[in-house]
Amino acid sequence: MKLFKSTLAAGVFACFAAAPAESHFQLIYTPEVNLEKPAEIPLLLVFWHPFENGHVMDMAKPEQFFVVNKDKKTDLLGKLSPTTFKGAENSAAAFESKFAAKGLGDYVFGLVPAPYLEKSEDKYIQQVTKAFVNQGGAPTDWDKPLGLPTEIVPLNKPTAIVVGSTFSGRVLSKGKPVADAEIEIEYIAAEPDLTTRTAGKPSVTPPPGGTLIAKTDANGLFTFGIPKAGFWGFAALGVGPSKKFDGKELSQDAVIWIRANDLK
Repeated sequence: MKLFKSTLAAGVFACFAAAPAESHFQLIYTPEVNLEKPAEIPLLLVFWHPFENGHVMDMAKPEQFFVVNKDKKTDLLGKLSPTTFKGAENSAAAFESKFAAKGLGDYVFGLVPAPYLEKSEDKYIQQVTKAFVNQGGAPTDWDKPLGLPTEIVPLNKPTAIVVGSTFSGRVLSKGKPVADAEIEIEYIAAEPDLTTRTAGKPSVTPPPGGTLIAKTDANGLFTFGIPKAGFWGFAALGVGPSKKFDGKELSQDAVIWIRANDLK
């Protein structure tokens, strides 16, 4: 009952807030997150403003990229290939890869990108990011922390979210819950075309009121109601243990991506 109350309380904080119109979001993108049989998964890593189909930022080679399935961690850093992704405003350096999902269960992808210098703010941003693929509907790893410096652990199976339900997560820094963390919420309005490495046609425009924001409660929990099918991202800002990089301020953020579906 205590967990339910704290989660509900965090949900009350979810609201539209007066924040910058565009939010930086690190993506680990693959178009299909529920596989019926073994398949080769295409992966695109891009640092972007996906709700607005806005500016794309150059990515340097990541520090870590891996996948966990049935508690087994596989390093994928050497499998990344440099590429270029084109949004509506510009093109920028990105990375792509492929991964063969051969068995049942969850495949949890983890990315620690190189810090990005945001010159307009004179600070670095490092968005430690997680994304999920499942084969066969078998739950294995989705609710387990990956041991990242900071991360969001889902409380709902992230590949089985339906429109009209809610998504809850717990924000961790060095494995400990983070209270009163600010969560920016993003939607991929223009899903990438992995063949052309370009942004697709936007399906929606950003809502009035600025960036969607939620706050965590005393136990590091937040909840958000899912209004539309597609990919939703959540970024807990500045919650990581590292606060400086190369002599400048570092915002080490925890990012998670989920896929919501309509009931048919």
